[in-house]
Amino acid sequence: MIILEILGVLVLILLSGLRIAQEYQRAVVFRLGRFQSVKGPGLYWIIPLIERQQRVDIRTKTVTLEQQETITKDSVTIKVNAVLWFKILDPQSAIIRVADYDRAVYQFSVTALRNIIGQHSLDEVLKEREQINGTLQKIVDAATEPWGIKIEMVEMKDVEIPEAMQRAMAREAEAIREKRARIVKAEAELEASIKLTQGAKEMEGSPIALELRRMQMLSEIGIDNNTTTIVLVPSDFANAAKSFTQLAAKKLADGEA
Repeated sequence: MIILEILGVLVLILLSGLRIAQEYQRAVVFRLGRFQSVKGPGLYWIIPLIERQQRVDIRTKTVTLEQQETITKDSVTIKVNAVLWFKILDPQSAIIRVADYDRAVYQFSVTALRNIIGQHSLDEVLKEREQINGTLQKIVDAATEPWGIKIEMVEMKDVEIPEAMQRAMAREAEAIREKRARIVKAEAELEASIKLTQGAKEMEGSPIALELRRMQMLSEIGIDNNTTTIVLVPSDFANAAKSFTQLAAKKLADGEA
């Protein structure tokens, strides 16, 4: 009877060493305080009372870096926040080489973000965001590699600029747009003047073309019914009309006679 009780206790002790790790988990096993192995996923067994384990999630994690107030290279105070994605590649190093890898990754990323913003001007931060993200990723990844952690991506979410600077940037953008508009208008006027000069030279040698152009202008002006148009007829036209009228009157008089 006593033997059965002893066997029962031993069986319970052996069964208490059974563990199950999910597909996305790994167990770092220590035997009497020394690293033994990494186990999982699935069913595995550790020696009760002698071995202990610490589980690690190897899925990609998302860390939101809280808003940081920092100064750019050109002495503009801005507020920046970012998001970081990382995953554990070596569970042994993540547990043994750093006390709290989550906190360590967060703190180093925040420090690196502030440092890299201080190395760039405001225009660079706004226009070269992708390049800054890539540089920040490389810096943090190089620091976390000994911990068995891979930095997959870093993205700056928002860049908050002081209101005074926003107004100054808006005025600058408006001035640039006005400058472009004036340049386009000047180029259009120059091109139009060149075309008009060429047209004038062509019509200079052809009086008929000149008269046709004037008639076209008169027809365009006469579209508006409320417009009173004064037409200046050339003397040649007037003399021709007068001769035609006199000739018609003479023929009419001869016919009656």
